Amino acid sequence: MKDNFSTGSDQYAQYRPTYPLSFFEYLNTIVPNKHSAWDCATGNGQIAHQLTHYFDTVCATDISTPQLANAIQNEKISYSLQAAEHTNFPDNYFDLVIIGQAIHWFDFDQFYKEVRRTVKKQGIIIVIGYGKLEITPELDELIENFYTNILGPYWDKERKYIDDHYQTIPFPFEIKQTPDFEHNVQWTFEHLIGYLGTWSAVKHYMEQKVHNPIDLVYNTLKAAWGKTNVRTIIFPLLLKVGKI
Repeated sequence: MKDNFSTGSDQYAQYRPTYPLSFFEYLNTIVPNKHSAWDCATGNGQIAHQLTHYFDTVCATDISTPQLANAIQNEKISYSLQAAEHTNFPDNYFDLVIIGQAIHWFDFDQFYKEVRRTVKKQGIIIVIGYGKLEITPELDELIENFYTNILGPYWDKERKYIDDHYQTIPFPFEIKQTPDFEHNVQWTFEHLIGYLGTWSAVKHYMEQKVHNPIDLVYNTLKAAWGKTNVRTIIFPLLLKVGKI
C-alpha cells in the first residue's frame, strides 16, 4: 500500500470531509452484530470515532504514524500501526470491516484474504469514499480543469478507481444494494483551498516542480467564489457493501 498521506497529516485531519450521519444510521441497520469493528486505513480516525456509537470496540489501523498521531481519541478505539494486508488480529473476530477512501491503494488479493480470515462469517465489508466535490457550475468547471488538465499526469494510477466511483474495484463478495448518499458541508474559500492542498496529486506536482499548483488557479477560483463567505459543498458518496 502506498503512503501518500503521512506528509501534512495535520492538514488532512483539518480539511478532509467526514461522512454523513445518515450513512452511519444506515450502517447500523445492516450489521446485525456489533461487538467489534475494524476501521482499516483509518487515517485520522473519523470513521472509527463514529463507529464507537454503535460498536463495543473499534480497532483502527493505518500505515502512517503521523496520521495515527493526529487521530481522534476515544476509549473504545484501539489504534495500531498495521498494513491492511497483514494484521495481528485473531481469526473470525470482526462483525464489520470498513475502508474509507483507501481501498484503491491496497493489494486486493492479499487484503481480501485478510478480510476473510479476520471477519466473522456473515460479517459485513463496507467500502466507502467520496467523489468530486460539487459547488456551482462555474466553480465545478474550474476545479475539473485543475483536476484533469493541470494535475492529470500527477495522479497515481490507482486514482482511476475513485474516478470510476469504486465500481471497477475487485469485490468478491455477495453485494448488497445500497441507497445513495451525499455529504453536504459548509466551507469557506480558505477551507476549500486547504482541502485541495491535501490532494495527493498536488503533493506529487510540488515534489517535481517545487511550486504549488494551486497558485495557478487561486485567483480564478477566488473570483468565481465571489463575496459569499460560506458556500455549500456537496460530496457524493461512493459505496459498496458486501457480505462475507
